[in-house]
Amino acid sequence: MIRRILAVTRLELGILRRNRWLMMATAMMTLFALALTLAGSAPTGSLGVDLLTVSVASMTTLAVYLVPFIALMMAFDAVAGEVERGTLGLVLTYPLTRGELLAGKFLAQLAALAFATLVGFGAAGAVAAALGGAGAESVLALARLVATAVLLGAAFLALGYAASALAGSAAGAAGFAVGLWLVMVVLYDLGLLGAVVYDGGGAFTRHVFPWVLALNPADAFRLWNVAGSEQVALAGGMTGAADALPGWAAPLSLLLWPLAGLALARAALGRLEP
Repeated sequence: MIRRILAVTRLELGILRRNRWLMMATAMMTLFALALTLAGSAPTGSLGVDLLTVSVASMTTLAVYLVPFIALMMAFDAVAGEVERGTLGLVLTYPLTRGELLAGKFLAQLAALAFATLVGFGAAGAVAAALGGAGAESVLALARLVATAVLLGAAFLALGYAASALAGSAAGAAGFAVGLWLVMVVLYDLGLLGAVVYDGGGAFTRHVFPWVLALNPADAFRLWNVAGSEQVALAGGMTGAADALPGWAAPLSLLLWPLAGLALARAALGRLEP
């Protein structure tokens, strides 16, 4: 089984290189992270933290939007594209299960996303450390950011596979992926903000809001990074919800989302006729 999964992984990595996805994802991560790092050098004196801490706080916000988008754009064609091209039936004539096919694609695209995240955020972190210094806590915060960003990408890759398997075509899967990004990354938080304003500091804001926030993988990622570093929390300004939750809530949510997404994708893939 492992050999079959790795064979699919090698094939998918080759496809990613030919399609320039690896190069484009790495370039996007690096350029945006460097831009935020250089633009964020001004507040370091007033906040009393080093530039790397401010850079990590800025890159945390960047990752919430950029990592899910890249993951979904990688994943939306994974199943629907195979069906449209007629290659799914051909692939499944080999001694390969649908779960193994999905696992091979997932490992390849997650490796590409992890490489882009490590290079992009690592380069920005190195520039921030060189320009404004870095303490042990800020270096640890950067390492946590990279690791949790990969987990966030894994969650949205899995959700992208589910969208791809549920959609009837590659075009439909693309629309599904964009809608998923808008709902989970943008509209979800706007809805919660409206609920908090309407509640006016009541029971929802104090007791329900932090848990509902942690249910979303993008917000769980942000909460995990804020809760892990007091300096990043100071620079990022998201301490209230993080303090209201137990330490395991955000990590558990972010760890469970890839598993849930892959389970949904496998169930949807099992219903497709090649």
